[in-house]
Amino acid sequence: MSMESDKDIKKVLSQSKQAALIALQNYDLDWEQIRFNQLSDTCTFVLETSNKGSFLLRIHSKVNREEINSELEWLDILNEKIEITIPKGVLDRTESKTVSIELDNDFLCCASLMRWVEGEHPSSGLSDDQLRREGILLAKLHEVSNNVELTSNFVRPVWGEQSFRLAMTRLSRHYNRFLTDAEFKLYQTAAEKILSWINKLEKNEDDYGLIHGDLHQGNIVFHNGEPRPIDFGRCGYGYFLYDIAHTILGVYPVQRKVIIKGYESIKELKEDWLPALEGFTVMVMIENYCHHAPDPRETAGLKEEQPYAQAIIRNYLSGKPFLFDSLIL
Repeated sequence: MSMESDKDIKKVLSQSKQAALIALQNYDLDWEQIRFNQLSDTCTFVLETSNKGSFLLRIHSKVNREEINSELEWLDILNEKIEITIPKGVLDRTESKTVSIELDNDFLCCASLMRWVEGEHPSSGLSDDQLRREGILLAKLHEVSNNVELTSNFVRPVWGEQSFRLAMTRLSRHYNRFLTDAEFKLYQTAAEKILSWINKLEKNEDDYGLIHGDLHQGNIVFHNGEPRPIDFGRCGYGYFLYDIAHTILGVYPVQRKVIIKGYESIKELKEDWLPALEGFTVMVMIENYCHHAPDPRETAGLKEEQPYAQAIIRNYLSGKPFLFDSLIL
C-alpha cells in the first residue's frame, strides 16, 4: 500500500471503504452508522449501534492475519490481567478474530473489529496526576509482559536494530521532502551511534518483553481521570525504555520527570536508565520521521518540528543531556 501522493491516498481510502462494507457482513452487529476515522498503517471506521455501544473496524493492508490474531490475543491477556480499560477484539460469525477480503481489483486485506474505548484527550494540557498515571499505566503493562504464557503461533514484530535499519532505509528515499542533505547527514550520524549502542544491549525479563510499541500521547485517552491505552497495532517485542520513550517524547521536559516517577512507583528502573532512555528517545523520534516522511499530508508538520528535533540530535551526539532540560534552538 503506497501513500506517497494524494492520488495514492484517495485510492487506498476508496478500496478500504469497499472492504469495510464487505467485512461488516461477517459480523452479527446491528450497526446504525459508520464513519471514517483515520488512515495510517490501517484504515479505521467507527461503528455506532443502538444497544451495544461503539466499535472500531480496522482494514489492514500490510499486516498478515497471524500478526493481527496475535495482537488480539495479547489484548485478551491484558484485559484479563490488569484492571485498566483496553481495546478488545470481537469475533466474527465463524469465531475468527480476523476476516480476509479480496476486492475485484486484487486489493488484498484483512479486517478486524474491536470494542471502542471511551475517553478523550485532555483539552487543557496534562495535569501532574494524569502524567503520573501514565507512568503507572506503562509499568503495569510491562509487568504483565514479565508473567505471561503465549500460544505457539504467537507472532509479533521485534523493535530494535533491524527494524531501525529498515526505517533509515525508508528515510533515505524520502528525506528531501523535509530535510536538507546536511540535516540528513546529522540523522545518519545519530543513527550510527544508536545502532552501535543498541547492538550491545542485553535482553532480560527486567527490561525487555512485549510492549505497546507506540504509546505516544495520541494513543492515550482519559476517562474519569483514568488513562486508557489505545491502538496496539504496533505491539511487539522490545525494550521497556523504548516504550517509555514514545510516551515522554510528546511532553515537556519537566513533565517527563513526573511520568518516570509514576513508573518507578510500580516498577524500578536500573541505575543506568537515563542515558539509555535518551538513546531510545532519539531512536523513536527518528523512527517517527522515517514513518511519516513519504506521506504528503505530513510534510509541513515535519518541517516545522526540525529546529527542535535537530537540537535534540546535536545534544545527543555531543553527549549533553536533553531529556529533562530545556534546549537552545
